[in-house]
Amino acid sequence: MLYALCFLLFMIGLYCAVVKKNMVKIVVGILIMEYAVNLFLVMLGFRTGGIAPIIDKTQFDAETGRIAASFINSSVDPLPQALVLTAIVISLGSLALMISLCIRTYEKYGTFDITEIRRLRG
Repeated sequence: MLYALCFLLFMIGLYCAVVKKNMVKIVVGILIMEYAVNLFLVMLGFRTGGIAPIIDKTQFDAETGRIAASFINSSVDPLPQALVLTAIVISLGSLALMISLCIRTYEKYGTFDITEIRRLRG
């Protein structure tokens, strides 16, 4: 059910990015799509009753050099969390670029409407 909600959120963002004519609304649609993908990745790594994947002395056997099987079976997957943190940083950079392009376009054409910008461009 939650995966369907992520898909619905992604489709709402796609609708905004494709159908809307205002550049700011297009940027918001792209951000909604990015957040939907981030939410999906976090949900992939979720485990009910999971513990943080931090190894301490109770989970590590010094004699054999192995991690306890109970820790491996009960800890959450840290890879999606790391991917989402990286994606958040990248999306902030792309957001800054998109907003700066919107501002520059508004300074040049005086509007955020892409149909008006195409018409003014000649």
